[in-house]
Amino acid sequence: MDIRYSANPNDVKRYTTEELRREFLIEELYRADEVVAVYSHVDRMVTLGCMPVREAVPIDKGIDVWANFGTHFFLERREIGIFNIGGAGRITVDGTAYELGHKDCLYITMGAREVVFSSDDADCPAKFYMVSAPAHRSYETRLLKLADAAKRPCGDAATSNKRVINQFIHPDVLKTCQLSMGMTVLESGSVWNTMPAHTHERRMEVYMYFDVPESDVVFHMMGQGNETRHIVMRNEQAVISPSWSIHAGAGTASYTFIWAMGGENQEFDDMDVIPTNQLK
Repeated sequence: MDIRYSANPNDVKRYTTEELRREFLIEELYRADEVVAVYSHVDRMVTLGCMPVREAVPIDKGIDVWANFGTHFFLERREIGIFNIGGAGRITVDGTAYELGHKDCLYITMGAREVVFSSDDADCPAKFYMVSAPAHRSYETRLLKLADAAKRPCGDAATSNKRVINQFIHPDVLKTCQLSMGMTVLESGSVWNTMPAHTHERRMEVYMYFDVPESDVVFHMMGQGNETRHIVMRNEQAVISPSWSIHAGAGTASYTFIWAMGGENQEFDDMDVIPTNQLK
């Protein structure tokens, strides 16, 4: 498991491009029949990827759960949200199978002992993208289709940011301890998220960009509002955003991204907005 420690914003001002990427960017999430896991000390969030091809892959494959979490199994004191961004697949949770198509989501509550991933077709494998947060009680494990998400259209074609925010793991949809997740889809011709830029000191966030054409990139904006930096990102890469950092982006083409938040509260609009003309 890759361990990322918390970064002081005063130190980040002096980071080189490679230091920024090493601290915040998750470049490779998918390896055949493996689990890729990155543990961030920012709110103790874990970002994972699994692409089962020819095997049924348990969530803790290659992870020393006791050494990393001090627990007997991965979700003993954690909850997790999972999106499938690949072909059709299946997640089996303590013997119950959940079928996930493209862009379906599964929330698994604290206490689930066995979580196993598999694909329907080895030639078009599922790609399970996951974020896990610490939890204090159990709720309900639930499969969420795109139609189940709360939808918030926003932006405008005139400002190149017309998009729909699909809230899957969200208080308006289901109860969780602290984890919130959703998927934002930009319309063709729109490339900006999320303006005006903002921070939320009470929560951190992880972005994962996908549906980015092979020849295109997303310029992910981060840093304090008066000390912005950027990280160039490619398809199916994720980035850790501490509470003190803005998290916005502009692509050379339209794209989709999955956001995940954890922290003190679950108020979606609890943010400190920075007027665009005040960014530096």
